[in-house]
Amino acid sequence: MALRFGQRAVIPDYELWDEISNTPDLEAFRRAGIRSAQTTPLLSRIGKLLGMLSTHWAAPHEPSARDLRLLDILARQAADLLDRTIAEEERRRLNESLEVRIEERSRELLAAENQVRQMQKMEAIGQLTGGVAHDFNNLLTIIRSSAELLGRRELPRERQQKYIDAISETADRAAKLTGQLLAFTRRQALRPEIFNAVARVEAVADMLRTVVGARVDLIVTSEGEGCCVEVDASQFETALVNLAVNARDAMNGEGRIEISIVPAGGVPARRGHAAAKGDYVKVSVIDAGSGIPPEQLERIFEPFFTTKEVGKGTGLGLSQVYGFTKQSGGEIDVVSKVGQGTMFSLYLRRVTALNEKGAEVTEPRVDASEASILIVEDNDQVGEFASQLLGDLGFVTQRATNALEAIAILEMAHDDVDIIFSDVVMPGMNGVDLGKKIRARRPDKTVVLTSGYSHALAEDSGHGFLLLHKPYSVEELSRILRDAAA
Repeated sequence: MALRFGQRAVIPDYELWDEISNTPDLEAFRRAGIRSAQTTPLLSRIGKLLGMLSTHWAAPHEPSARDLRLLDILARQAADLLDRTIAEEERRRLNESLEVRIEERSRELLAAENQVRQMQKMEAIGQLTGGVAHDFNNLLTIIRSSAELLGRRELPRERQQKYIDAISETADRAAKLTGQLLAFTRRQALRPEIFNAVARVEAVADMLRTVVGARVDLIVTSEGEGCCVEVDASQFETALVNLAVNARDAMNGEGRIEISIVPAGGVPARRGHAAAKGDYVKVSVIDAGSGIPPEQLERIFEPFFTTKEVGKGTGLGLSQVYGFTKQSGGEIDVVSKVGQGTMFSLYLRRVTALNEKGAEVTEPRVDASEASILIVEDNDQVGEFASQLLGDLGFVTQRATNALEAIAILEMAHDDVDIIFSDVVMPGMNGVDLGKKIRARRPDKTVVLTSGYSHALAEDSGHGFLLLHKPYSVEELSRILRDAAA
């Protein structure tokens, strides 16, 4: 009754209670030895029924008023305790449910972020692919048209030379384009060397002034000493040119550009990156141009992204700066205010300058005209072309199509090979590993590597071999092999 109606029930004697007379319930009470009982409901503070408090006696019994007051006190305490326990359990379940929901929501957000990131990546790849296709199709049009026109017998000599020059210049532009792409992806083969950044910037300052034009006042400032870095000098200069040109264009070809070189004790916090302590040389290019809107700052280093008019820029200049800096172990920071100007800062690791040593004079090991060269190239057309070129230059050549074949030829030929001229990207053992094996077995042999791109070269810039970048000219090929022979 306490559970049914929420009120206390007192049964002085089950034997006299008509509601259970001749029922299984009465038999159950008899077996349990229960003759009388009372039940007091357990109610929460808001009147919710939580349970009941029962008392049983073995003989007929009716509780006194004092007993009932004590039972009320016990029922109140029990109800409060039970109410708190139920509330705590409910909170625990809610917390668990909340944690589960938070975890699920976090997974959903992560999945959404990954999806957005993938979409951005695909957009960047699409932009990159479109830009490469556009630029290379333009270059190929020039090369193909010039080659077709050169096939005309009646073509005057001066026109022939014009088309030959066009092919050569276009090939140089294509090589520059691929170099910029590799710089952005940080897969170019760098040639680090130690030099003073202040001295190098001052050495190219006149060239930079020519590039930016007479209406731009370009100045170089520096503070402190010991601003030596160990990076690829050529790529460092290219980065300066790209930043200077970018600054000039931001000022519409008129204004002031400052190149500042100072020691730095770390890299400041940037968007998405915490501050980092370290020993750096900070090279900044500062302009007073139009500035970069905040919504464009996230994209300025993307390849082919440009705000310039069509034909005014490739959108690869800042990509080269970014790729060169990151691949060199440095960082890049951009501070810009619309209408006030922009400062690009390269943070390059500072190193200790090496003491200059007198050049060692060595006797040539072999006459270049008598040098025998083993060409290791898996592409038959490239290998045949290289063999013909070297033959025309007076070298004696042999060919191998892979590293294992080259090693076998060296073991059989003994002293018949002076220089190994090897491609880097080949099936099986690459050119860098081949060169290391040759150096370990035959340190008297000279290894010259050539490649247009290789992660092996990008990741192992300290291999110590002579390197010729593809595409190379006849003059470049001749010079590096004659240097190797000497």
